[in-house]
Amino acid sequence: MTISVADYAVECAEQGLRGNYAVCRPDFTVDQAYDYTAVEQAVWRVLCDRQTKLTEKLAHKTYLDGVKALGLLDRIPDFDVVSQRLKDLTGWTLVAVPGLIPAEPFFDHLANRRFPVTNWLRTDDELDYIVEPDMFHDFFGHVPALTQPAFADFMQMYGATAEKLIAAGGGEMITRLYWYTAEYGLMQGEGEPLKAFGAGLMSSFTELQFAVSDPKAHHVPFDIETVMRTGYEIDKFQRAYFVLPSFAALKGAFEQADLMAIVERHKNAGPLDPAAVGVSRQAAA
Repeated sequence: MTISVADYAVECAEQGLRGNYAVCRPDFTVDQAYDYTAVEQAVWRVLCDRQTKLTEKLAHKTYLDGVKALGLLDRIPDFDVVSQRLKDLTGWTLVAVPGLIPAEPFFDHLANRRFPVTNWLRTDDELDYIVEPDMFHDFFGHVPALTQPAFADFMQMYGATAEKLIAAGGGEMITRLYWYTAEYGLMQGEGEPLKAFGAGLMSSFTELQFAVSDPKAHHVPFDIETVMRTGYEIDKFQRAYFVLPSFAALKGAFEQADLMAIVERHKNAGPLDPAAVGVSRQAAA
């Protein structure tokens, strides 16, 4: 069911969300309004400088290639300028939003190769953690991977498919797929060290280090059905991180899997415990 912008704005105000939803267009986009203060520009540089010291060591090369191609770090990015660079690479553009938006317009944007990016930035006392996704999470975290053709294709296919799976009762399952890939995905090609690419890791100073380097982090080989069945943590470190061999493998798994059949088999079952997935396979190995 489609929610109106006016009704959604009221809900967001009641929840205390800080974005200005009252100025949303029907597709929940807004103008970026590039009028950031010197303080906000300084916060952006601090966030990027600090996180880049980690991503240069712990991020997958595809993410680092994306940062280099787009030039994200010197100042708060102008979405229109970066959109043109991104469009030339993979056909994607950016649209400004005031924060979280409803599922239906979010998926429609993805299906049409438009990535929603929050137009406001956290404050200098929120450097380590913020509940709502802000510009740093959306832009520094998500956008570099969209320069990679296979991942860009996956995200478009995800957006085009999600609504049908939700209608079939697979809302939680399709959300888990996004969570464990776009947000908390790891990658390790043959003969390569383990690295991260998910936006939740790229924008987190502490969890990026834990997910890649801590021996207590639970790494599980990627399997799309297992991912769709595995529960996840919202406000703490993940108890499982799924490891892809490549973006091409992710795209291929999505194209080849019968996602509707997976939903039908498991939609009425509870989620798998993330701490337990993959354990028997690892123990046997």
